[in-house]
Amino acid sequence: MYDVELGLYIDGQWRAGEGRRTLPVVNPATEEVLAHLPLANEQDIADALASSQEGFDIWRTVSAWDRQVVMNRAADLIQVRRENLAHVLTLENGKPLADARGEIDRVVETIKWCAEEGKRAYGRLLPPRQPELVQTTVKRPIGPVAAFAPWNFPAVLVARKVAAALAAGCSVVVKPAEETPGVCVGVIRAFIDAGLPKGVINMLFGEPSQVSDRLIASPITRKVSFTGSVSVGRLLSTLAAKQLKPVTMELGGHSPVVVFDDVDVQAVARACAGFKFRNAGQVCVSASRFFVHERVYEEFTRHFVEFANAVKVGNGLEAGISMGPLANARRLESTMDLVADAKARGATVAAGGSRMFDRGYFFQPTVLTDLDAQSRILHEEPFCPVAPIMPFNDFDEVMQRANGVDFGLAAYAFTHSIKRAAAVSEGFDAGWIGINCFTPALADAPISGTKQSGIGHEGGPEGLDAYLQTRFVSQASSI
Repeated sequence: MYDVELGLYIDGQWRAGEGRRTLPVVNPATEEVLAHLPLANEQDIADALASSQEGFDIWRTVSAWDRQVVMNRAADLIQVRRENLAHVLTLENGKPLADARGEIDRVVETIKWCAEEGKRAYGRLLPPRQPELVQTTVKRPIGPVAAFAPWNFPAVLVARKVAAALAAGCSVVVKPAEETPGVCVGVIRAFIDAGLPKGVINMLFGEPSQVSDRLIASPITRKVSFTGSVSVGRLLSTLAAKQLKPVTMELGGHSPVVVFDDVDVQAVARACAGFKFRNAGQVCVSASRFFVHERVYEEFTRHFVEFANAVKVGNGLEAGISMGPLANARRLESTMDLVADAKARGATVAAGGSRMFDRGYFFQPTVLTDLDAQSRILHEEPFCPVAPIMPFNDFDEVMQRANGVDFGLAAYAFTHSIKRAAAVSEGFDAGWIGINCFTPALADAPISGTKQSGIGHEGGPEGLDAYLQTRFVSQASSI
């Protein structure tokens, strides 16, 4: 049951109906319409901006200790409401309920960590240049923030931006994805119920270009944070650059996995397959290109195919399901196009390769081998449950291939050699590197990309610092 009152949250009030345009919210597992989401009009956007300025003027004066009290209260409410939020998340996004619960747990962790870290926004005391002169640096909130979050991890990505902004003392206008509004409404409602002052959070849904254009162009907005595709990130960065506004951009990825010949092949294949098919491959740091040493290539591929064929696909609300549908019809169409392109260029479908079921956006866990180097799936971010596996036999060659795309978000390698592990970690051109493990984004660790994968950091002290400005203060006792 989808029991969510959808609406915009503006200046301390929920807004819905009143002649606004709406969009259907679709369950990707059944294609049924769950609800209709009201979209913001020009006045809604203007009111959210004005409210955000008023909220900032209040929140910036609240001490970091008092901010922490409110934020921890919100986290505790989310923990209490975990089951309902996870249920809504699965209905909207399709991921298995166990994964949805795990995402809500990460929301709680993120909020509490940011709330505590907000008390660590330290400056510096400089050695005095002359008597009775005190020179310091101090960190202060940058101002109202415009934050844009996607649908693949809608709860935690909204929480990551909102929590960091609030911990720094900023207000925030957040625009979550229209495909997954209900779980985001639930997260924001927890902050409201926790006693956050009016105007400190505003939430809009709407036509993406209309909302982003207005928010970024407004002189009220002082910082832009976006997680999503490279193409949209470029557009928003251009809009922000016209206003000389700082941005944080966590963009696309196309993460290589390099498997050397000195590993437990079956164990590594199991780990790789499990990570690849998590959230149906719709993960920014998902493993998406597998390079396996030719001496273990056939064995690795055989085990990987076995694990792919064993993945239980279905409605995420059903027991035992380990992979749900793709999140929307666009992703299903894109997946089919990528597989068709690879097959047309001579690729072998070693597992899967087709749409599943009569209803829902399901696609089989898929393994491709014998790929042509020009296959689109090797150059475009796939964001789907398709794993291309390729052999290699030379270290320098595989590192060149691993780094040979425009993305640099994450990269992984498996080896028992300490020397080789060090060489790989230094050689990867990526912001997030895993050696003999896959690690999801953590509240206390920064995530960032190189090349086309982003600008700045989210998570960790580095992520919080993005919402602060450093000022130099030189104070003499008298003139």
